[in-house]
Amino acid sequence: MASGQVARLIPAPLFRWPGIADSNSPSHWSAGKLFVFNSDGMPVRSEGPNLGSLSSTRAVRFYSYKSAPLWIEATYKAPDGTLYAWYHHGVFLHCLGNPVSAPLIGALRSDDDGKTFEDLGPILTSGAEPDCATHNRYFAGGAGDFSAIADREGLYLYILYTHYGGDTTEQGVSAARIALADLDSPAGQVFKYFAGQWSEPGLGGRQSPLFPAIESWHSPNPQSFWGPSIHWNTALNRYFILMNYSCCTPDWPAAAIYYTSTPDLSQPELWTSPSLLLNGGGWYPLTMGLDPEGTDKQAGSTARFFLGGDSNHWICFDWD
Repeated sequence: MASGQVARLIPAPLFRWPGIADSNSPSHWSAGKLFVFNSDGMPVRSEGPNLGSLSSTRAVRFYSYKSAPLWIEATYKAPDGTLYAWYHHGVFLHCLGNPVSAPLIGALRSDDDGKTFEDLGPILTSGAEPDCATHNRYFAGGAGDFSAIADREGLYLYILYTHYGGDTTEQGVSAARIALADLDSPAGQVFKYFAGQWSEPGLGGRQSPLFPAIESWHSPNPQSFWGPSIHWNTALNRYFILMNYSCCTPDWPAAAIYYTSTPDLSQPELWTSPSLLLNGGGWYPLTMGLDPEGTDKQAGSTARFFLGGDSNHWICFDWD
């Protein structure tokens, strides 16, 4: 990488999440306990004094529940104790002979660390019509497979998501943000990054991908980054993304895992060119911090590297 930050993997003893993880697995600390959410269409929550002692795994309950199935992919614990979370919801389409969906991103709120949630509804959708003629095995469009993080200034929550709809130039890993002050009433307060500004509405607006698709998700040979997971690295004082790269069949093969970093989320042009971390691998790469306040959103020089529900590597961050 031109900026000199590197990430590398070192073999580690196998560790598995308590629940099935078919998405990013967000976590937070509260009252000396670590809470982790794993999702496979319906989320479960585990808790414990540390990463190695997670227990009490149980299904999450929803009030005002509107959006099944869903995968909780990001969380933010506010200073007042409120837990906010965001989900990928697969909206299944009536495409004759083609059982595909067009995902969207919605918001949740909890006053009990995620034991129960209120569904605040959709906050980010694609503005493009689904393509029922897609060659893709899963999606005919939509936006999902994401993560989110609050900036260090305490102003915005940034959402790094995958856009699957519309023209190829708008497909790939994109960004949106919402002011932290608007999290209780988020509908209409999310704005996508487009053409150099944070100005397009989250519900239906356009986007300029940070990392555009090379070949359309709907072609017979799609090529694109997807599924970003973001954390703040305390050793290098930069934000890092891990993301999948899939190529070149509609079955979403896990071709490789890449990483990229930036010092400033508000300036998307500062993201470094993606660098290879691992050939092959699996879906949903994630960094899990091991420091006292470590989560999926904060890690130091050495952390756990997950692919889906399994971790058999450390991931180390350093200067080249």
